[in-house]
Amino acid sequence: MRDRLLLRNYMLLVLLALLWGGSYPLIKVALETFPPVTLMAYRVTVAAGLLSVAVSLRGHSFPYERTTIAALLVQSFFNSIGAWTLLAWGQQYVDSGLAGVLNSTSPIFVFFLALALRLSPHIEWLKLAGALIGLAGVVVLLDVEGLGRELLPQLAILGGALLYGCAAVYGRRFRDQPAMVTAAGTMIWAALVLTPAAFMLETPLAAEISARSLVAATTLAIGSTALAMLIYFHLIGAIGSLAVASQAYLRSAVAVLLGVGLLGEPMSLSLAAGVGLVLIGMILLNRSGSQRSPKETR
Repeated sequence: MRDRLLLRNYMLLVLLALLWGGSYPLIKVALETFPPVTLMAYRVTVAAGLLSVAVSLRGHSFPYERTTIAALLVQSFFNSIGAWTLLAWGQQYVDSGLAGVLNSTSPIFVFFLALALRLSPHIEWLKLAGALIGLAGVVVLLDVEGLGRELLPQLAILGGALLYGCAAVYGRRFRDQPAMVTAAGTMIWAALVLTPAAFMLETPLAAEISARSLVAATTLAIGSTALAMLIYFHLIGAIGSLAVASQAYLRSAVAVLLGVGLLGEPMSLSLAAGVGLVLIGMILLNRSGSQRSPKETR
């Protein structure tokens, strides 16, 4: 039974990587006619509605304690409000594959955040090896030429990766709460913040949204947000923050391959080597992540 549950969780981890890896080309297409903050407001509002209905149908109730509500706002900033806004702004200028690679650095942030906060009693060398191999794959995928172009948008996307790392560590406090409730709570907060922000910073009602962009944005909201957030918060409690963050390596490979295959983004000889290193890093992190530290157990 334990092996079956472990296999199920790792299958969900791969699905999460596919959903989030697919979000980068979807964002790129949606941004053809959506302003960036408006796109994120649409994304989280649709997801909040769907997840709220799911919470109601499952008979769950939302927490009313002030501390929990405040914690959900912090989590929402880390994994949605801040991270996704930075990503959407950066993707106006950066290819979707490169954006996925830059965003894949979040496990490195998680590893060193966990080390700094002493969430693990000792350094697990297999995790360190996996993180460094994955980082080497990211460097290979980035390519030397890509690093100097559009530096500020790239730094914005890296800032989003840092916030993802914070979200993975901070999100462990919600592991005793139903994943559906946590996902819905963070999306509701994101909608409450990003919707007025869109009207303050942009002109959403004046935007001429194409059918192609609308389909991409809706797919992003349903699959890469509502469904992905359910899986994300389930896995945070089931296999730990670093193991969940490690899917970012596979996510980067998915983003690059979809960018090349669907959007015609440039393909380099470094792609195969980079993807291979990324996958090796993910495997090592997940094999070591199957044994959680005492502070990560229920």
